[in-house]
Amino acid sequence: MDLSFREALTETDDFVFCVELVTSRGVIIEKHGKKVLELARRLVEWDHIHALSITDNPGGNAMLSPDTLGTDLISRGQEIIIHLSCKDWNRNALQSRAWELASAGFHNILTLSGDYPTGGYRGQAAPVFDIDSVGLLEMLSDMNRGLKVQGLRPGSVERLSRTQFFLGAVVSPFKLQERELIPQYLKLARKVESGAAFIITQLGYDSRKFDELLRYVALKGLKVPAIANVYVLNLAAARYFHRGDMPGCVVTSDLLRLVERQAASPDRGKGFFLELAARQVAVARGLGYRGAYLGGHLAFEDYRKVLETEASFGPDDWRTFAKEIAFSQRGEFYCFDPDPETGLNTPQVSRAYLASKEEEALRRARMDLPLSYRLNRRIHNGVFEKGSLGFKLGQEVYQRIESAGERTKVVAHAVEHAVKAVAFDCRDCGDCSLPDIAYLCPESQCAKNQRNGPCGGTRQGKCEVGEKECIWALAYDRLKAYGEEEAMLQRPVVFRDAALRGTSAWANTFLGRDHHAKQSETANGKRQT
Repeated sequence: MDLSFREALTETDDFVFCVELVTSRGVIIEKHGKKVLELARRLVEWDHIHALSITDNPGGNAMLSPDTLGTDLISRGQEIIIHLSCKDWNRNALQSRAWELASAGFHNILTLSGDYPTGGYRGQAAPVFDIDSVGLLEMLSDMNRGLKVQGLRPGSVERLSRTQFFLGAVVSPFKLQERELIPQYLKLARKVESGAAFIITQLGYDSRKFDELLRYVALKGLKVPAIANVYVLNLAAARYFHRGDMPGCVVTSDLLRLVERQAASPDRGKGFFLELAARQVAVARGLGYRGAYLGGHLAFEDYRKVLETEASFGPDDWRTFAKEIAFSQRGEFYCFDPDPETGLNTPQVSRAYLASKEEEALRRARMDLPLSYRLNRRIHNGVFEKGSLGFKLGQEVYQRIESAGERTKVVAHAVEHAVKAVAFDCRDCGDCSLPDIAYLCPESQCAKNQRNGPCGGTRQGKCEVGEKECIWALAYDRLKAYGEEEAMLQRPVVFRDAALRGTSAWANTFLGRDHHAKQSETANGKRQT
């Protein structure tokens, strides 16, 4: 390809093709590493592929670093998308990694919170999640603007050279419940505002949901090209996804039954699976996606077959395919009313959804909320809301505590933590996000400590780790009852300050040391770096 991936998406109307390469375990000269490398080199020689996308420890397993493979490919003139996730690195390591990638010539970055670790040397590895995908986008965007760092002289500030990252993000429209789908879309808007220049969907097989995502993007005026994830199934993969073993990937029972029937054929369903993928590509093109993101354990000839088959279709065949590729989950929520004629959506926002936002429905929803939540709202508005009489009193109290000596501070902190541990399962992070997430603690109740919206790994409203409900789904329910759900992420990006761990969050709030104070500074034009 003569054009860069960035140019193809931003300066042309070309339909782009990306192929995902899953790295291997062990050194690259071992059997599986050599197999991936050989496939990648053949794809480089084929001028139909705009970018090769290389994973970063997929599924939470230790795998070969993506740039090990990518360095060989980029030297051959191939556009590479490097996955960069937050599960294994803190913000300093991610920043160092970004400089390393930029120095090596990697500029296309797909930002991810990452899958929760599922294995590790002599036991499961501990996750990091110091920041999330939104925080990573914000940090890399700051690097693109020229990051400010402390200079060599005390008190001096130095601006570093600008990086040239072309940043992407992932969104999952394939969610069952309103309470997990709408937060996905709200987070998408936050990602775009934080620097995402392209988006790739998660994995699913429902044309109506592919259509819905584009309609939502248009409705909210999000200027971002979308690429459709097209994963070529086989029987093992379909069963794996159906069990929920890969967070965020959806294969329904109806689709699994079809896969099992096709897998019983002499070619084990291979012809059907390649045809299905080609039809998905055609649907994506017909809907207005800017490209297709091809995945699956395929040989080079399989990729060629998918693209050749898709090219053989008529210009309107995709409309028929869209009606056929309609594997929704039972009781699935959609943002728009259905169009019986096309099998997709009308431009009309779901009437049932709009009815659920009417005042009488919200009043009933408020009655179902925990009394503790309604009480916490009142306490926060009267005591912790900046400018309130209670906040001014709190400032005075904690200024006196600060000047009264260490013993007084320790006693006040102990009382605070005892109250919050019982009420919120507080982990004493010192930089409290309870007001940001409807008084649900991300440190104790979210496996990935997400402070800027939900990850993509939920399944039927449940966390991908264990059986607990996603705190962002719970927060959505609470906020929607007050008509506040659409504003849940309309705020500066939250970065937890680890220096405050083990200190009084109340003192840090009243005395302007936590992220809320830093958000105010950012809003006033004093960007933190």
